[in-house]
Formats: sequence, structure tokens, C-alpha cells
Amino acid sequence: MTSWTRGPLAALAVCVLLCAGAAGCGSSGARGSAEGKTPTPVGKVIDHTDEEGRPYREVTEKGAPEVGVEVRPDAGGSWDVRLTVRRFRFSPAGTAARPAPGRGLAHLLVDGRLVGRLRAPDYRLSARLVPRGTHHITARLYADDDTVWAVAGKPVQSTADITASDPAPDPGRPATPTPAPTSGAAVGSGPTPAPTPSPGRTSGPGSSTAPTAAPEPGAASDPAPAAPGGWPSAAGSTA
Repeated sequence: MTSWTRGPLAALAVCVLLCAGAAGCGSSGARGSAEGKTPTPVGKVIDHTDEEGRPYREVTEKGAPEVGVEVRPDAGGSWDVRLTVRRFRFSPAGTAARPAPGRGLAHLLVDGRLVGRLRAPDYRLSARLVPRGTHHITARLYADDDTVWAVAGKPVQSTADITASDPAPDPGRPATPTPAPTSGAAVGSGPTPAPTPSPGRTSGPGSSTAPTAAPEPGAASDPAPAAPGGWPSAAGSTA
């Protein structure tokens, strides 16, 4: 009788344990499936690439990010770049390299050449990167995995044209000094020379000589004094 009563109870206990184990395995499998669920892919990577071989990540136009760029000269000769974005957020440095909808950074290009990676809407473009002439300043949006956001096979970007002229003089460089005129003697001259005496005048206190008039051209000189006897003396004559 004891065997009859224990047998069904033992069988019942084994059945309960088996059912509990099956339920536990089922719930564990369900959790594992939920935790290992693959996230929905963001857009579609296509064959197009940028200048450095980065592939395009194409998304539909509805909900796609947008960007605009404005470039203005500043007083120091550099250029202030300002981006305006829609349906897009800049990711901070150190973000994992996984694409997320409407997230990433912007590449700034001058005439197709990469000059900066922007994680904020404001940027100072050095004057040395923009020599004299007309240039194309392009802002292009990238995902965090460095793929190019694109719509209908074209990158999400905006371009502004600027014209740079010769750089203005450096305000920090002192100008070359110009000597100012000095009243009286010239700058750097020696002692003032004594005045030249007038013809016929002897310098010195209290001494002066009456001026002697110069003979007029063609006028006859005064006759020599007459010799004794009334005859004029001849130069070089002998007695």
C-alpha cells in the first residue's frame, strides 16, 4: 500500500519538474532571441563613393538629413563657416562607428579637398587654405561609420562660392617710421656752417671795407699818370 501511494506521488513530482524545466528553457530561449535581435539597418549602402572611396548610405527623401552652409570673411583675413542642419545631430568625439538615423558629422571641403571634420555647426577657416581667387566651400554629411548620407544617389551636401583677394596688411606689424622734418637744420646734419661774407666785407667785429665796384665790360680803364715832361710813360721802356 505504501508503494501504491508513493508511486503516483513520485511520478507526479517528476512530471512537475520536467514541465518547469521546459518552461524555463522556453523563457530563456525567448529572452536570448530578444537580446540577440539584429537592429534594423539604416538606409542602404550603394556603389557610389566619395573622393576618398567612402561608400554612400542612401536613405529615402522623407526624413533624410539636410545641410546648408554660409561663409563670411572676418576682420583677421580668415573665414567664418556656419552650418544649418535639419533632421541631423552632430555626434561627439568617441562615438561608436555605427550608423544611426540622422546622426554623424560633417566634412568641410575646399575645391573638393578635405580641410576639416566638423562636430559642431561653427568653424573658422584659415586664410592660408583659401588663396586668392574663387573657391567652392562644401559641407557634406557623414554617418558615424564614415559612410556618406545620400538621397537618390547624391550626397547630402551644400556648397557656397567665395572669392578671396590679396590679404590685407597685418595689423600687428608696425609700419616703417618716416623721419619727420625738423625746423632749422635737416635731420642728421652737422653744425650749421658760418655765413659766407659778402664781397668786399671782412668778417670780424668793427672792421669793414667799402665795397669796390667791378668795372663794366668794355669800359676804358683810367689813363696812367703822365711822366715828367708831359709825355706818358710806356710800359717796359728804358731810359
